[in-house]
Amino acid sequence: MLSEFDLIARYFTRPLRAGSSAALGVGDDCALLTPPAGMQLAISSDMLVEGRHFFAGADPYQLGHKCLAVNLSDLAAMGARPLAFTLALSLPDADENWLAPFSQGLLTLADAYQCELIGGDTTKGPRNICITIFGAVTAEQALRRDAAKAGDDIWVSGSVGEARLALAGMREEIKLDETTLQAASPRLHSPTPRVALGLALKGIARAAIDISDGLAGDLGHILESSAVGATVDVDALPFGPMLAKQPEDLRRRFALTGGDDYELCFSAAPAERDAVLAAATASGTPLTRIGTIESVPGLRFIDAAGASIDFPYASFDHFAPS
Repeated sequence: MLSEFDLIARYFTRPLRAGSSAALGVGDDCALLTPPAGMQLAISSDMLVEGRHFFAGADPYQLGHKCLAVNLSDLAAMGARPLAFTLALSLPDADENWLAPFSQGLLTLADAYQCELIGGDTTKGPRNICITIFGAVTAEQALRRDAAKAGDDIWVSGSVGEARLALAGMREEIKLDETTLQAASPRLHSPTPRVALGLALKGIARAAIDISDGLAGDLGHILESSAVGATVDVDALPFGPMLAKQPEDLRRRFALTGGDDYELCFSAAPAERDAVLAAATASGTPLTRIGTIESVPGLRFIDAAGASIDFPYASFDHFAPS
């Protein structure tokens, strides 16, 4: 059986990359991180708990990918360039058959974004993964939630709702054929953080957020922080291809409240539409304009004909009754 320090050395200790912002990584009481000149540190932390955020027996490679992807998504929403991260890991045992693919999934994604693992902690206990990530952005270009203005367009990257469709199929809330479930599942297990888009939107977008708990709820955070309202055309939402085949009510509900999409929702002035589309092209990310920021508080929904829609569903809340 591996000791704690053997585990860290074998699966999570590597030489620092040339040019890394980290001056000292794994193996000391603290890591040392030097932000690029003229930049602020963007810092975010996310915890994934077995039985709450992922199923017991989840594929460890996919889990390693996802636990870092959700943190990279937070940096993307701020327009921040990834620098480094720490990993706090609670495990029921030091199972090398789990650790090897988990670390491979984690570090493969880290390498793709040149994001250095610089420290953390391990302990024995229920499976629990907590990552704290560090990025860099100038104060003037950070995409904050409190910057939306009345008249702004509302945009969403990629597609929404497919992760929730996969979860519903896995939980047997709805019956999905195997082809549909397999096609939707990567959106749940292996999300793509929109880092390139976030960087491309600096100086173009005003406010931004990543969609982790559902589009309606996360857009609501922008509206509250910016003291504005919005109207969203639910028929303009970019449904994933498998979700697009589902009944209308389920399609709308999963797209607006499903969560786990890790797409970006952001506002930008109408005068920036060409620049927004250029950022989409430069980052290789599809974008859809779904609504408008308004001065009247509240979030309103309409259909393609402009008719008001009463939408009673709420986005995900960790402490809401199950």
